[in-house]
Amino acid sequence: MPADAASPPAAAPLPRAIGKYRVLSRLGDGATSEVFLARDEFLGREVAVKRVHPAAALGPEASLPQLQARFFAAEAALVGKLHHPNVVQLLDAVPDPVAPYLVMEYVPGTTLRHFCRPDRLLPLEQIVEIGFKCAMALGYVYRQGLIHRDVKPANVLALLRHDEVVDVKISDFGSVLQLESDRTQVFRVGSLTYMSPEQLDGSALDARADMYSLGAVLYHLIAGRPPFEAPTQAALMAQIYTAAPPALAGLREGVPPALEALVHDALAKRAEARPATWDAFAQRLADLVAQRLIPLGRLQGPLDSERFSLLRTLEFFGEFDDVALWEVVHRARWQRFDSGHALYRKGEHGTSFHILAQGEVEVLRDGQLTARLGAGTSVGEMAYLAPSPELRTYSTDVVVAQPCVTVSFTPETLQQLSASTRQQFDTAFIRVLVRRLHAAHEALAHPRRIV
Repeated sequence: MPADAASPPAAAPLPRAIGKYRVLSRLGDGATSEVFLARDEFLGREVAVKRVHPAAALGPEASLPQLQARFFAAEAALVGKLHHPNVVQLLDAVPDPVAPYLVMEYVPGTTLRHFCRPDRLLPLEQIVEIGFKCAMALGYVYRQGLIHRDVKPANVLALLRHDEVVDVKISDFGSVLQLESDRTQVFRVGSLTYMSPEQLDGSALDARADMYSLGAVLYHLIAGRPPFEAPTQAALMAQIYTAAPPALAGLREGVPPALEALVHDALAKRAEARPATWDAFAQRLADLVAQRLIPLGRLQGPLDSERFSLLRTLEFFGEFDDVALWEVVHRARWQRFDSGHALYRKGEHGTSFHILAQGEVEVLRDGQLTARLGAGTSVGEMAYLAPSPELRTYSTDVVVAQPCVTVSFTPETLQQLSASTRQQFDTAFIRVLVRRLHAAHEALAHPRRIV
């Protein structure tokens, strides 16, 4: 949860504990709930606890009617069900009769609301990167049968490093719509400034409602103002239904036409005019970086969106899901090598392996070329998979033939991955070994056919 929510002028005394969670500090306070930084002593980690105000839970005469209770129930139903690096994890929900509370992953930092002011605007490349990660996260959420319905800057948590946003996480699923649920759900919820026309009139929703909201968030981050502003709710609703937002190029220098077009499409009045899928939305953002349509500014190295998109093109990762790919992006060691560099030398010992993201390598046995491998293939996996130390000796030289980018792992870094991602690695290795055994069999059976 964010640490930038404003506390009331006269905050209540800090509780010593909420359930089994020892309270460390207050993160924020609102009309119906308060958020605390707490310690889970059993698991040895800090968590955020969002507790409904006791007075709000007493009944219809208090400030929290049944509507808010339904919001709590909607979020509580998702505990332990959402696992994505750009979605806040919901860890626990306790339906206390006086003050129910939710326990969430603690995210130190701020929210994107902090960067919506004209004097705090982020560089365009950071905004595009944020949009890409949000699109991938919301695509994951939609595949779980959920529509967030309240995507806004205050509900996107930002992790900072040296005043730069290095990662984001979607939070606050109290307004979520569960598409396959047969329970009574609340409709026409969300934040008006970022709400799609179909949400306003109570129409059936799909992923494109959240696309509109993310488009409005990106517009606000780029321009320092939301796409529509009006003195009254009625006037704001009229603009959302009928008006075109001011052109971004007129509000900020350097906005490329492709970015303007994407945000414009996301804010289309008709859902059919928006991107067809979250993958299509994310790909258009990734293309802005890959095609160098966005100046990189301070971020000169490869962006996470570039690495993610690159992995998706490689055969080795063809069966990996999005969550596993994000783990690879963050855990792998990304390296560049010039022509002539030896990744491995015959007789050396090692346990690391490389997957070629770009470029080519030659495999030499006693100076004789035996194979040339390109992007998407792996080298060194036999030494990595070897069951005993004496088998972890390289039997060939592997030399860079064309400048390479590799994704490399060691047993230590693989242990940092989730069990499901390691399983996907094992499956990929099996495919590699089967192909190589087949090639060896063909070479023995038909030596003249193999060049």
